[in-house]
Amino acid sequence: MSRGPSDDNRSGQSERPLRAAEYVRMSTDHQKYSTENQSDAIKQYAEARGIEIVRTYADAGKSGLKIEGRDALRQLIEDVQAGDTDFTLVLVYDVSRWGRFQDADESAYYEYICRRAGIAVEYCAEQFDNDGSPISTIVKGVKRAMAGEYSRELSTKVFTGQGRLIEKGYRQGGPAGFGLRRTLIDEHGVIKGLLDRGEHKSIQTDRVILTLGPAEEVDLVRDIYRAFVHQGYSEREIADDLNGRGVRTDLGRPWTRGTVHQILINEKYVGDNVWNRRSFKLKKKRVRNDPEMWIRAQDAFQAVVERELFEAARTIINARSFRLSDEEMLQSLKALYQQKGLLSGIVIDECDGLPSSSAYSSRFGSLLRAYRLVGFTPDRDYRYVEINRELRKLHPDILREVLDGLRATGSDAWQDLQADRVIVNGEFSLSVVVARCFETPTGLLRWNVRFDTSLAPDITIVARMDCANRAPLDYYLFPRIDMLSEKLRLGEENALGLDAYRFDDLDLLYEIAAPIPLAEAA
Repeated sequence: MSRGPSDDNRSGQSERPLRAAEYVRMSTDHQKYSTENQSDAIKQYAEARGIEIVRTYADAGKSGLKIEGRDALRQLIEDVQAGDTDFTLVLVYDVSRWGRFQDADESAYYEYICRRAGIAVEYCAEQFDNDGSPISTIVKGVKRAMAGEYSRELSTKVFTGQGRLIEKGYRQGGPAGFGLRRTLIDEHGVIKGLLDRGEHKSIQTDRVILTLGPAEEVDLVRDIYRAFVHQGYSEREIADDLNGRGVRTDLGRPWTRGTVHQILINEKYVGDNVWNRRSFKLKKKRVRNDPEMWIRAQDAFQAVVERELFEAARTIINARSFRLSDEEMLQSLKALYQQKGLLSGIVIDECDGLPSSSAYSSRFGSLLRAYRLVGFTPDRDYRYVEINRELRKLHPDILREVLDGLRATGSDAWQDLQADRVIVNGEFSLSVVVARCFETPTGLLRWNVRFDTSLAPDITIVARMDCANRAPLDYYLFPRIDMLSEKLRLGEENALGLDAYRFDDLDLLYEIAAPIPLAEAA
């Protein structure tokens, strides 16, 4: 099959061959996607069409979820934008090698940058011509969505598999900790040996469990618990005593209040296997999960300390925050902030006499809220929290405008406070959703819409906010019959199937809702 946007120009043998760059990306999902295999397929594709490959951009072992860390693709885009290219074509094995972006529009955006600069992108192993035709656009869009969905499905399967291994008592990453060792076993449970720090299993069917470390370390952990529970020593005093005796942590470092505190609160020392305290799925923001989301296997391996002793230590630690009022906890946190100039979970846990970071998170809903109450703003951008709060305040105002607009045109409109719906003329119901505007890393504007299907309104009004999230940009009127999902993502421009419901204002709604008087028959 003849393919490529420039086939007509290749018919003459005397013409200069097209010059192309190849982009290859290796991941661990399948051997067929090795960079060598991709290059071989691209080379055959090029030779069959008289294309000369003059440059190679290769990302080895890189995730396709985001452009961050993919130096070769970023360099390709930079070269294209700077006009520093000696080629007019980019050859890629298939759509998934360009990237498994979770936002399909991001994949299209990078291709558009190339096309805008006069450089076409061709996918050598795909069964469609990337020629801009409606068919290729549709197929390519589906392929991009499938590539992103593959990563989401794989993430779910991996998470489920890891959770099942945790429940069976197997260790999923992380150092063993002082007094414990990582032990390698085969599929039948036979011990194969200890793993040193930095070593990993090499056979897929092997597993890693935690076992007791050297007797002197185990005894020392038990001494830490007894000193804390029975003798009333603080974490700082225990750390000073260990350092005075020349004892080092499992990392060969001096003891601190925080390292002692971690031993006293970590459930692995009582034999429990706990996982999913934090998650970092699909390269998105790392989050601290609620305890009910943790996956726990009790008595998964031999305990270092008795459960009664562990629970006593935890009770003492938890009691610290219960003895303090909210104001006292915040005053202590504010004093720490003024002393250190910044705050973090580690900084809090290292401070003697202060409740733990988990206590602040539990008392005030999150560490972020506690930070804000003492005037500290982290470097990370949490503006969306405040934006969402302001939009929640804006929702009643928009709802009031809708009611006023309906009544001004003669409709009998009232708000059902229990169901949070507007009933119009006793004939149909409305619901209002405010969609926050956010900017993707590539500079595109997006709106995520979540419908409350439990309300079952006849029409849902989506107020799409402007880029500053201060006022509605436009409105979408979605009838219930066409709401096929609880979630929807809108771009600056959407397919006709979505933008057919878009309006600059709500005048049409007010007009069609207005009651029409009918002449009474004689």
